Amino acid sequence: MISSKSSETPGNNDATEVPATADVESVNPYDSARHKAAQVEEMFDSIAPAYDFMNNAMTFGMHRAWRNAAIRAAVKARQSLPTRRILDIATGTGDVAFKLNEVFPDVDIIGIDLSSGMLEIADKKLKNSDESVKNKIKFEQGDSLSLRFDDNSFDLVTVAYGVRNFEHLSLGLREMARVLRSGGTLCIIELSCPANRFILPLYNLYSRKLIPLVGKLVSGDSRAYTYLPESIAAAPQRERLARMMTDAGFSNCHWKSLTFGVVTYYIATK
Repeated sequence: MISSKSSETPGNNDATEVPATADVESVNPYDSARHKAAQVEEMFDSIAPAYDFMNNAMTFGMHRAWRNAAIRAAVKARQSLPTRRILDIATGTGDVAFKLNEVFPDVDIIGIDLSSGMLEIADKKLKNSDESVKNKIKFEQGDSLSLRFDDNSFDLVTVAYGVRNFEHLSLGLREMARVLRSGGTLCIIELSCPANRFILPLYNLYSRKLIPLVGKLVSGDSRAYTYLPESIAAAPQRERLARMMTDAGFSNCHWKSLTFGVVTYYIATK
């Protein structure tokens, strides 16, 4: 079953589904000759030192509120169900994993990512944390399309701003379903295009002109922050992604867009 909610921010009463302009799996960071996964790993290794700064700058710090809203929704979906083990896919520099630890301080959390550069920063944060946190969070390099974990291993799987970078999105969703226990919860947070026709031109100007310029100056990678809006525009969003989640074996899939539709979170049950 798929249910949906559009953004509740003012001015979105006429919001409609935004069609993808291309196949996101064919939108690559650098070139068309190599596998997307290798290029995504290279890109995040390149921008890792600037990643947290750019996250704050690009979103004006709102990424924390978006993350917290999605995690609250996941917690609500869990209700009184036991949560013993959590997997954070595309963990990056670990912000979602650390927030999950605040919410579930007694739960073992594993964060995986393709990029060793991003994981180095996550590990530095972990080393500066309290012993109680160090005992509950583990970061490791891993491929979201071929998870090393057994079937039915986790109660909650999260992935923030990662699914549009998957080389094979349907396979990635099926892997998440495989490692989740029956009754487990999937929480996806992903950037999206505003559906409101008045907001969209401003968003396009900001995302396609200003962000690539600042990203190039700060990170030194001239392509990474051009790939960002391209991959957002090409990715399945809202009802389309919820349908893909259902096809991958999830139920009760629903979504909610925030801040004029620039980000959407998705909650589903195995």
